Amino acid sequence: MKRWLSKAEESLGNHSDRLNAINIFPVADGDTGTNLYLTMCAASRAAQEVHSADLGELLAVAGRAAMEDARGNSGTLFAVFLAAVAEPLHGSSRLTSRLLASALHRAQIRSWSALSDPVPGTMLSVLEAAARGAGETAGAPESDDSNQSLAKTLQAAVEYALEAVVRTESQLGALTEAKIVDAGGVGFLLIMDALRASSLGEELQDELLDGLHGYDIQAPHIHNGGDPDGVEIMCTIVLSPLDAATLRLHLDELGDSVIMSAVTEVPEGYRWRVHVHVPDPEPALRLIHEAGEPVNITVTQLAPRLPEVESVGAGSSGSEGSGDQRHG
Repeated sequence: MKRWLSKAEESLGNHSDRLNAINIFPVADGDTGTNLYLTMCAASRAAQEVHSADLGELLAVAGRAAMEDARGNSGTLFAVFLAAVAEPLHGSSRLTSRLLASALHRAQIRSWSALSDPVPGTMLSVLEAAARGAGETAGAPESDDSNQSLAKTLQAAVEYALEAVVRTESQLGALTEAKIVDAGGVGFLLIMDALRASSLGEELQDELLDGLHGYDIQAPHIHNGGDPDGVEIMCTIVLSPLDAATLRLHLDELGDSVIMSAVTEVPEGYRWRVHVHVPDPEPALRLIHEAGEPVNITVTQLAPRLPEVESVGAGSSGSEGSGDQRHG
């Protein structure tokens, strides 16, 4: 699992400029690659500090770190995914085909429920396809707890994810018009291939992305064509489930891309990671402060930019600025 996160960090770092270039949904702000990469860096750093043979414990720590330092829609969804994958793995020291299928199924449910308005043709659809591929393969009569069955299940998850990435172009009008696939979906595909490679002691499949529409164009920077308005607000806040549901409802009325996910349980309820896009930050910030005492608040302008993320090797951890104005 440590090797997976480290290898995924390397892969996302090396592909971040490409992912940024084709990032046009939900906002054409060209930062999906950077957001996924920096969130993965946080997860990988935390995992390296865990000295436990319990897969669930290790990934739970990595998931909490990713959630606390999540960047953007894609980073937040990856953090939700990682925390959810950990849940069925608690108490296990070895990954099997059935555990993998259970973990991906759990992550699919958690990720879809974290969003107020989940949209097909995005990272969510690719995750759903990966879970379906793993479930069908692990549930076959000939499947068992052998490494061979795990290999087949991992390969099926990656193949289904790749097919789902290709389909994203026809599922979202903005992608169809631009003739590209979804950036978050491609990023998740890279993460799944890193899991496959790390679990089986193999290399990443360099040819995996060959032919994906928009991904092989030299310096496309498709996102430059848009001029999104508004800001992205993220924070962490302690709320009861009822208060969290109320805050989500109010944020839905103000903006979109609302994501709320519980990070850890506390005596007062849960610590929630909150993400929303709004035209004007003040009403949303006022609602958040009325609901509780938020920390780690970031307010980021939703505007096209060209983040410079260098290709990195395994174990690297970036700290590039993202234009955040941090408060609290």
